Amino acid sequence: MEKTNHAENKELRSTKIFNAPADIVWEVWTNPEHITNWWGPNGFTNTIHKMDFEENGEWNLTMHGPDGTNYPNRSIFKEIIPFKKIVFEHFNPHFITTVLFKSKSKETLLDWSLLFDSEEMHDIIVKAHKADEGQKQNLEKLEKYLAEMLNK
Repeated sequence: MEKTNHAENKELRSTKIFNAPADIVWEVWTNPEHITNWWGPNGFTNTIHKMDFEENGEWNLTMHGPDGTNYPNRSIFKEIIPFKKIVFEHFNPHFITTVLFKSKSKETLLDWSLLFDSEEMHDIIVKAHKADEGQKQNLEKLEKYLAEMLNK
């Protein structure tokens, strides 16, 4: 089940159930050695410069687009509830990301939302940068990475 919600004027939200326990999904979200392997839309690679996974910790990474363009990203972790919730503030463009992990036996429901400052900023990021499609691809890459991990 995969769902992307555009009803909120300032929010991009996706949910997906992964066939993996919450502790494994949490690990691939919070460990830079894992996240670098699946983060970003199709064709993108990543260099993680810093990932201090703690409240007020900084996360700096560069996403490398398939055309060779580099996209520097900077975020600050605002709230971390182990195995349940991650909130981080992303800068330039500014938005708040909330990721909820809901354990369901051997599955995990992931609820991932980006809250933008305005409807206009939401529209720019979603329409001009196709963030909705990028997030969908990101979830698909995460699903594939989890399957590969669990089948080792």
